[in-house]
Amino acid sequence: MMAELHKRRHEFRDRNLPPEGASSGRDTSGDTSSVFLKLLAAAFYGVSSFIIVVVNKSVLTSYRFPSSTCVGIGQMLATIVVLRTGKMLGIVSFPDMDLSIPRKMFPLPLLFVGNQISGLFGTQRLNLPMFTVLRRFSIFFTMVFEGLLLKKSFSTSVKITVFTMIFGAFIAASADLAFDFEGYIFIMLNNVLTAASGAYMKQKLDSKDLGKYGLLYYNSLIMIFPTVAHAHYTGDLQTVRGFFFFFFFKTNL
Repeated sequence: MMAELHKRRHEFRDRNLPPEGASSGRDTSGDTSSVFLKLLAAAFYGVSSFIIVVVNKSVLTSYRFPSSTCVGIGQMLATIVVLRTGKMLGIVSFPDMDLSIPRKMFPLPLLFVGNQISGLFGTQRLNLPMFTVLRRFSIFFTMVFEGLLLKKSFSTSVKITVFTMIFGAFIAASADLAFDFEGYIFIMLNNVLTAASGAYMKQKLDSKDLGKYGLLYYNSLIMIFPTVAHAHYTGDLQTVRGFFFFFFFKTNL
């Protein structure tokens, strides 16, 4: 009788056990979904970056907008308004302003505004294919800064790939008929600042004090006032005011 009872218990337990491989199947499905989301995010980032460059180039050249600095101010203002509105609606969250935030973020705001303005100057001076090619140097500088600040190491295959891309950039630059030394300087400065900004951004995100939205919001909020003051001092604000007056006057004729 006892033997029959034990046998039935074993049969019941075996029926309730999940089929072999079911758990691993769910894990594989989860991994596939995660990889797909990462690829989708990377593709969206690439398309968005390309569209931003095209729009900036169109504004600064086709429409002859006179000030790269004022374009940067407009982008900072848009970042502040969108993120502040998102926080008020409960869509995003980041800490409220206090006196410790500038200290926590330094030197990220300086790198942020330098990266933004130098990129816009470079976009204005160079054609899009050459701009895209020379921006590949930012990958090399990112490796350097992440190695110094984050103590990251990279495999030999990654290093070979990066140096191959840089070698291709040198070849493309040597064949550039519209050589613009000043534009090249701005783009290389932009590459260095992009890499440094990215490495410091990762360092600040690891500390989890402000979060990614807080870093974006306070970068723009801290630097918009000195950038506006600089644009006023250099006469860019007055030039842009005259541009809009002429543009709307010509449109209404």
